[in-house]
Amino acid sequence: EVQLVESGGGLVQAGGSLRLSCAASGFTFDDYVIHWFRQRVGKEREGVSCIRASDGSTYYADSVKGRFTISSDNAKNTVYLQINNLNPEDTAVYYCGATTVQAMDFMPLDDYDYWGQGTQVTVSS
Repeated sequence: EVQLVESGGGLVQAGGSLRLSCAASGFTFDDYVIHWFRQRVGKEREGVSCIRASDGSTYYADSVKGRFTISSDNAKNTVYLQINNLNPEDTAVYYCGATTVQAMDFMPLDDYDYWGQGTQVTVSS
């Protein structure tokens, strides 16, 4: 069974940090690019970062550069998203998605092979 399971969300004060995890199972992790998206209330799901499992290449949306860091532990089939200096605008459900498309850019949501269920991040001011 294919699974992407996000965890690590929660309620945090502005200026704080969180590390989100995306644990993958049921597919060959090294063949995929794992993406992090977020969806704020009333907004479309937007890409924030991705990492190519085979070589560790990373990509970030301009809006999160400098505060978000993506990494992977291939031995654990897990991708992490470190978020620093959180602000209320970061409040969203964060999702990970997996695709075999190796291009380092965000794609239409339907083009992803698998999605997790999401983890809520809430930042209080």
